[in-house]
Amino acid sequence: MKSIVVYHCILGCFLHALAQYTVSTSEFWVEGDYLIGGLFNIHQLNDSLLHQRPEAIDCSSAPFILSSYRRFQMMRFSVEEINNSTKLLPNVSLGYEIFDHCTDFVSFPGPLNLISDNGFMRPLEEPHNLSKVIAVVGTYTSPQARAVAPLFMMNLIPMVSYGASSSIFSRKQTFPSFLRTVHPNEEVIKGIVSIVKRFNWKWVAFLYVNNDYGTDGLDLFLKAINETDICLAYSKGLDQDTDCSLMFRQIDAKNINIIIVFAPEWTVEELMESVKRQNVTNKVWIATDTWSLNKKIIDQIQGSKNIGTVLGVAQPKMSIPGFSEFIHSFKAKNHCENAEQQKFCNQVCNCSSLTAEEIIDADPSFSFPVYSAVYSIAHALHNMLQCGADGCKDSITVYPHMVLTELRKTNFTLLNQTIQFDENGDPMFGSHSVVFWGPSGDVQEVGYYTCHPSFHFFINDTKIQWHTSAQVPTSVCSEECKIGYKKTQLGIHKCCFSCTICPRGTYINSTDNPSKCITCKDTEWSEEGSTSCSLRVVEYTPFTDIWAIGIMVGAFILVFISLALSVLFALNYDTPVVKSAGGPMCFLILGCLSLSSLSVFFYFGKPTDAFSCFVVRAFLIVCIFKTATKFPVLYSWWMKYHGQWMFIAVVFVTQAIFLLINFTYAPPRPNIDMSWNSRKIILYCETDFKAASASLVLPLSLCALCFVFSYMGKDLPKNYNEAKAITFCLLLLMLTWIIFATGRILYHGKHIQPLQSLAVLSSLYCFLLWYFFPKCYIVIFQSHKNTQQYFHGLIQSYTKSINQEMSRVNIR
Repeated sequence: MKSIVVYHCILGCFLHALAQYTVSTSEFWVEGDYLIGGLFNIHQLNDSLLHQRPEAIDCSSAPFILSSYRRFQMMRFSVEEINNSTKLLPNVSLGYEIFDHCTDFVSFPGPLNLISDNGFMRPLEEPHNLSKVIAVVGTYTSPQARAVAPLFMMNLIPMVSYGASSSIFSRKQTFPSFLRTVHPNEEVIKGIVSIVKRFNWKWVAFLYVNNDYGTDGLDLFLKAINETDICLAYSKGLDQDTDCSLMFRQIDAKNINIIIVFAPEWTVEELMESVKRQNVTNKVWIATDTWSLNKKIIDQIQGSKNIGTVLGVAQPKMSIPGFSEFIHSFKAKNHCENAEQQKFCNQVCNCSSLTAEEIIDADPSFSFPVYSAVYSIAHALHNMLQCGADGCKDSITVYPHMVLTELRKTNFTLLNQTIQFDENGDPMFGSHSVVFWGPSGDVQEVGYYTCHPSFHFFINDTKIQWHTSAQVPTSVCSEECKIGYKKTQLGIHKCCFSCTICPRGTYINSTDNPSKCITCKDTEWSEEGSTSCSLRVVEYTPFTDIWAIGIMVGAFILVFISLALSVLFALNYDTPVVKSAGGPMCFLILGCLSLSSLSVFFYFGKPTDAFSCFVVRAFLIVCIFKTATKFPVLYSWWMKYHGQWMFIAVVFVTQAIFLLINFTYAPPRPNIDMSWNSRKIILYCETDFKAASASLVLPLSLCALCFVFSYMGKDLPKNYNEAKAITFCLLLLMLTWIIFATGRILYHGKHIQPLQSLAVLSSLYCFLLWYFFPKCYIVIFQSHKNTQQYFHGLIQSYTKSINQEMSRVNIR
């Protein structure tokens, strides 16, 4: 018997006779010149129940939703307010027919009734209105809208939803006559992500209802955090089979403190029951606009201790003038007292026990979207009927697709908001509030954000009372690295990482790439753990350096002394001391010393791309005293052909050729030393020692040869000490360059150039001081030793001693 009744109820949706039977006092139906359909889930039936056979849907047996009933009354109020208006649709009455659309997928009698014309479906080409309604307000959820929208889309009947926020409804190819006065999920997700970023939370869980609405929110959330440092540590679709105990254990195991719940209020009610049973504490819950203002949920968790902090995004609470008076007036008429007054199945509310205050105080979310949806349809009809102050034209035939055309051009002001739709049918008006659930059960507005014309977010976090006292809760997988450390990702989540300090010569830019230590340029340096590089100090010895000035002054003094000695020797040219010092060769030696001293000037300033006489003297000394007696032919040949000058000329030409080759193919060039000191760049002149090897070997060979000859003369007359002087000069020369070579190995700073120039100058002073000064002393202060007789006596004494020595050798 029951099956007969329910099937008869379904069949009645399509019967003209039953459609004519009405009761004027029904909440679900009001006559009018033009009819608006309404789909509201006053009850919510569990769609997961499995049936063994087809069954009719009885919405009145499902759980009652007070907030949806409030929205249902908001549509009734909106139509009544428009009918009482003298400016909007004057002399034209609106009617409505509303159905309780209590399931997501199988509640079709109401939509089928709305698209029929007195129970019949006429062909499209017939010039009659194809449906009894000009537009439909609804549905509330995205799955409901997706299920029934195609029924309205095929005849372009405008469907203005006040709650379906999934992204799919923005696709006009699929839903050409679908518009909505609620913001799409993308804008809700923007607000949630802004809250998470505002408090620097990086490790979050995302719980969503396991349907089109929830999966759309998850996809949008993943897309929104893709370019941020937020990580989705855990996600779970909520349905009747969800093991909440296991879910919360997994969340705790991952140390997640931030939980985003993207679900309708009836799903959240069940979730919060599990929260109380599982004793989940010390979490931050982020609510969507579907339940952030739901008083039933607030009261539900009010008794739970330490549940944590609840934040959320919500539609602003808007006071709609006249609504409270309408509800009080309606309840005073005692509607719904008699179920027999109801016209049709799924038009029974079971609401007689509700008071006016309960309806008014219910969750106000989505009330303004209902209000603006009805007014949008009314304004579209007003424009299509070309209404004016005198009334509307009654000669215009109204078709739903014509109303759709006007709806797309909607532009009017309602409660200080400009109601408009974009090309996708999405609203271009309104904003969202950021709310906080206070400890006393009140909901406080702590911020807001807008998406039109641009995104703007504001939150006053001083109004938030965290469950962690004054400290903002944290939720991270890994603690942030210290300054100067790079992140090395661990696993698949970018929020899980280890920290490694950046070595010297590198730096970390945490903004651009926190996982890479960037190498400094060659001209820069950095300490370990740096966040930037510093320019290296370019060092070289300028001409104004105190060392440079001192060495250049020393060079000038050497030139002056050489010049003075040249004058002195010229005045005493014929004296034995001058002749023994080399005679005319002395002037060549002094000239070479002077010219060599000028080379020190090239060691200072910013680098740019610009010994043979003593060998002869040492050889002559040995030649005179030893070679002349042992090798007279060689001695005569040497003296006859001026061998000393020939030797000097050959050495000079050879060295000149070597230097010419060296400077042609590998000249000294400016270079930089960046390896010795990481903070400095040392400018110096680089020499190619391979190319200069020949020009270096010759002076070194001459030096060695000079030392050999001078050593051979160690047994010369005591007072005739030129060979000893040369030997001593060479020893000082070698000691000087050994000291410099040691310093060059140990030190690479800017003072290496002054040290080298000092070594050069010291070498020149060795010869000047220890070879020429003793002779000057004799010339000036011991003139008695500067005579022929004195020198002949020395030579005779040396010759006599040599003969005696040879006689002793022969005797033996």
